[in-house]
Amino acid sequence: MGQVDRQKQAILCVDDEVIILLSLVQELKRSFGSRFVYERALNAAKALEVIEILAKEDVKVIFIISDWLMPGMKGDEFLELVHEKYPDIHTIMITGQADQAAIDRVKQNASVLAVFTKPWNNEDLIRIIASYAELS
Repeated sequence: MGQVDRQKQAILCVDDEVIILLSLVQELKRSFGSRFVYERALNAAKALEVIEILAKEDVKVIFIISDWLMPGMKGDEFLELVHEKYPDIHTIMITGQADQAAIDRVKQNASVLAVFTKPWNNEDLIRIIASYAELS
């Protein structure tokens, strides 16, 4: 059975470091192949634009993987905003510098599935995405 008429699904990676974005997308593609559309954004404002553009193209963002420390809006604020506007999007935060208060806040206020410290464990990241992607 094919996946005819199934809406395309996307994973959006948000980080102000290009090398991190490339690494994330490379690992996601290696694990999930063409199952998802993979998008990148260098900051929260751009990520919100990408979500809107994809929606207009009938592509549903099902996952956002976001850094915490970024110029403009920090990752916890961004993920809280995403949770308010798009409660169906699953989120993960990756950080090298977030304090415990920010981590606790994002888990409580944004329903973040996981918080990984840099460098993150690819197997754990992929396992979480795979388990939740089955539900979407």
